[in-house]
Amino acid sequence: MQIYLIKNIRIVNEGLIQTADILIKNGRIEKIAPLISSTDAATIEINGEGKFLLPGAIDDQVHFREPGLTHKATIYTEAKAAVAGGVTSFMEMPNTVPPSFTEELLEQKYSIAARSSLANYSFYIGTSNENAAEALKVNARKNDICGIKIFMGSSTGNLLVDNPLTLEKVFSESELLIATHCEDEKIIKANLAALKATGRELTAADHPVIRNEEACFESSFYAVQLAKKYGTRLHILHISTEKELQLFSNMLPLKEKRITTEVCVHHLHFTSDDYARLGNKIKCNPAIKAPHNKSALWEALLDDRLDVIATDHAPHTIEEKNGPYEKAHAGLPLVQHPLLMMLYYFQQGKISLEKIVQKMSHAVADCFQIKDRGYIREGYHADLVIVDLDSSTTVGKENILYKCGWSPLEGTRFPAAITHTFVNGHLVYKATDKNVWNPEWNESKQGERLRFER
Repeated sequence: MQIYLIKNIRIVNEGLIQTADILIKNGRIEKIAPLISSTDAATIEINGEGKFLLPGAIDDQVHFREPGLTHKATIYTEAKAAVAGGVTSFMEMPNTVPPSFTEELLEQKYSIAARSSLANYSFYIGTSNENAAEALKVNARKNDICGIKIFMGSSTGNLLVDNPLTLEKVFSESELLIATHCEDEKIIKANLAALKATGRELTAADHPVIRNEEACFESSFYAVQLAKKYGTRLHILHISTEKELQLFSNMLPLKEKRITTEVCVHHLHFTSDDYARLGNKIKCNPAIKAPHNKSALWEALLDDRLDVIATDHAPHTIEEKNGPYEKAHAGLPLVQHPLLMMLYYFQQGKISLEKIVQKMSHAVADCFQIKDRGYIREGYHADLVIVDLDSSTTVGKENILYKCGWSPLEGTRFPAAITHTFVNGHLVYKATDKNVWNPEWNESKQGERLRFER
């Protein structure tokens, strides 16, 4: 593998920013020191002066749609978009066609990723009311699968798990992290029926009324009760309401928590006020809600009640998003832009670079117990991102890499640019011009399967 020496760069890592050199060799971080000289003539030097080096972001919740829904996205297209955005590893959800309900179906996804993903990867096994015993077989493989996913709210097909006996079995017997989507189906259906009874046509602005704070809270409360009853390792995805935050604590270090939380960039960025402008483009589950929720989420992120930042990247074609509200698919594509979004908030004084790295890299690695990733440490895999805060990036059709070809962020100018992305020491993405988006890609090496230390 190519040897790289990054010189004089500001390294953001483990709560500190320090200027140093970093040597990348054999896919790993060989050395970090104030001054490094390479004796190998083949070493490629990169001038990092004025730029920042971050550990690659790890996104613990994406939907890459393969197999079965490849008209929306593929593992190749979305992993490529992720790498362009500084996301070097992802964990993908089971609601593909067919759903990943068995070890055999799960391994088919790993095979696809091994030959096509430019980023590192892991996949959740899915659950239904009927497959608890099958899903729990992954207890024997807890070091090479990220977790078990439970949709405790409406989802496609038979992924909804609402049988209390099934939930009790999985929560009581799982030795892996359980990741939950928490929305109460009965509350959602009652809210929808009440609005439809008015006789008016529903719009995207009704979405947070239908999938309201109460639906999220009741489901999250139920999941927390189950986890406390059985001592389960629970991770609640995409917290979207102020009310849910009372369920979580910052009294313990992350590594000691048995119940952890995720917040997604769209719930930190948009509010219900944005439906007037973006309509179904920001329709997602759980819904983007009233502004007071966004403010509360930011407060909880900064005080560590919320543990990690993710995207819930969920692409649909623009045709699937257009049309009447009730027929529009829920979900939005985001995996190319979460780091830029957070860097925008850094420039606004909302969050520090150290906190961004903690929530998008360190904490995800700690939460899932990922082996040798998420930090800039000697001996760790060289999953690294160089960012230029003196440059900018405007999201437009010409630089959106999602297969669906659109983004709710189109036209947004972010006051930062990602200039290099390394995956396992391989320079996959390199910006070539500060003013024109025309990057160099080296797709000669795929990402690797994430491994865990549990």
